[in-house]
Amino acid sequence: MKIEIAKTAGFCMGVRRAVELALDAPGRHAAPIYTYGPLIHNPQVLALFAEKGITVLNAIPERGSGTVLIRAHGVPPEDKQRLKDAGFRVVDATCPRVIRVQTIIRVHARKGFATIIVGDRDHPEVVGLVGYAGDSAVVVSSMAELDALPAFDKAIIVAQTTQNMRFYDQVKAWAAATFPHYKTFDTICDSTEKRQAEVKQLADRVDSVIVVGGRQSGNTQRLAQIAAESGKPAYHVETEAELDACCLDHLGRVGITAGASTPNWIIKRVYRELERLPARKQAGVVRLFFRLIQTSLLTNVYVAVGAGCLCFACTRLLGIAPAGAPAAVAMLYVLSMHLLNHLTGMAEDQYNDPERARFYERYRFLLSLLAIAAGGFGIISASAMGGVAFAMLLVMSLLGLSYNLNLIPERFGMRVRRLKDIPGSKTILIAAAWGVVAALLPGITSKGTFTLSVIVVFAWATALVFARTAFFDLLDVQGDRIMGKETLPILLGDRRTFVLLKGILVGCMVLSAVLAAVGLVSGLGFLLSLCPAAMLMLIGAYEKGHMLPGMRLEFLVESLFLLSGAITLLWMAATAP
Repeated sequence: MKIEIAKTAGFCMGVRRAVELALDAPGRHAAPIYTYGPLIHNPQVLALFAEKGITVLNAIPERGSGTVLIRAHGVPPEDKQRLKDAGFRVVDATCPRVIRVQTIIRVHARKGFATIIVGDRDHPEVVGLVGYAGDSAVVVSSMAELDALPAFDKAIIVAQTTQNMRFYDQVKAWAAATFPHYKTFDTICDSTEKRQAEVKQLADRVDSVIVVGGRQSGNTQRLAQIAAESGKPAYHVETEAELDACCLDHLGRVGITAGASTPNWIIKRVYRELERLPARKQAGVVRLFFRLIQTSLLTNVYVAVGAGCLCFACTRLLGIAPAGAPAAVAMLYVLSMHLLNHLTGMAEDQYNDPERARFYERYRFLLSLLAIAAGGFGIISASAMGGVAFAMLLVMSLLGLSYNLNLIPERFGMRVRRLKDIPGSKTILIAAAWGVVAALLPGITSKGTFTLSVIVVFAWATALVFARTAFFDLLDVQGDRIMGKETLPILLGDRRTFVLLKGILVGCMVLSAVLAAVGLVSGLGFLLSLCPAAMLMLIGAYEKGHMLPGMRLEFLVESLFLLSGAITLLWMAATAP
């Protein structure tokens, strides 16, 4: 089964802004925190808010305290004023696109224009827009209702920002032919326009369309309607749990789109479930291979093998004779470190990778034993390399174990009490740890000191792993934000992070080739520039929508480190006397 995800699927700008304001509110504004009505139309996000103590205020009391967030759909101006008069601090999370429509209505209502709003009469956004027009507003949802309206001396026509484009085009044509003196405004959000246009194109390319989103979401309902009108089987689901009823086994190509209020973690869950579907239905070698890859990724064994291959490549770059101990140390330490990270990060995995979270919950005891055993055997293996290697790995292991511990007592009132609290620390520390075990330990052990070649190879390996880890952080940005983790993409933003990663990978390509050219490392450096080049291609493919976030992408990214080992073996064979 081939799966395609619409580029416009998921949070629009306005919803993302509203959700981020809500998630940031507990640390910035006075408690208790409320949203006036549901912030967005997605039950999973609303359940998340409830877990964080952000509750829904459905009616305005005479007196209140705390903070109220105005929903993304907006509210009538009198409601906003009543909230302030009641004593609440009001944080306006209204979508900027909706604010634009509110402004158009307010300005023209003051000039005596009647307001014709094309939308769903009971939708919260429309209720709010009516509040800005007052008695001059009429709401229509069909051509018959338009024809039944009286003639106005002057009127404006606006649309609910998530209205059906085709219907609104009919309304504008009607106005131009019947009442040319009416002013019409294109107020459908460009995000909505793109989603509706893309779902039509998507339906032409696939055998079936899955529309993901809340059943109360107007824009999601319209996407499902447009998909169904294509004649292809179309299914509206809220979560991956509903996919079993969709009868998708026989289909060759499935498209996924999602409403503007659907979070990325729900889309990822749906994609991962579809990704597993064919393998679950097949028997024999295909099913066995899928299970093998899945298990090796979940247990981080595949990641550990990649670390061993990177260590092998670094030692040959440095001209060090192949030995088992350095690769074993790298594999065991990375296995232990990543197991512990996932064992202590199951809360984030509930959103980013629920299958991994379930796996670690089910086998917590066995995986904990594996992490401890791998760490212990790693330290023993390091002792075989000498006292310096043993001491360095022991210190690194202690730092890793203390990552989640409160090192500074609460009484000091400091925000940063753990290594984990340092913004972006996870990405930096993981990359540095890989660099140490892959290049620094074998380099110092062999050469006896910090030579220039050891330092630059350490920098090359660290930068390569940094790009890998930050890319995975990009895929998990919403789940990390929900859990309050300040990863690099959250600090810099998606676009800047992509630019940074591309710059680092280009730098890695140039660095390995230049080092080989000047003789600071072996000629293997020319060939190893293929590894960052391959990752650069994967990131580009992801940006263009050719690679989707799931087990396949994770497998390919981790395979780049195995590629470094394979390239090294081929180079050794080709240069052997």
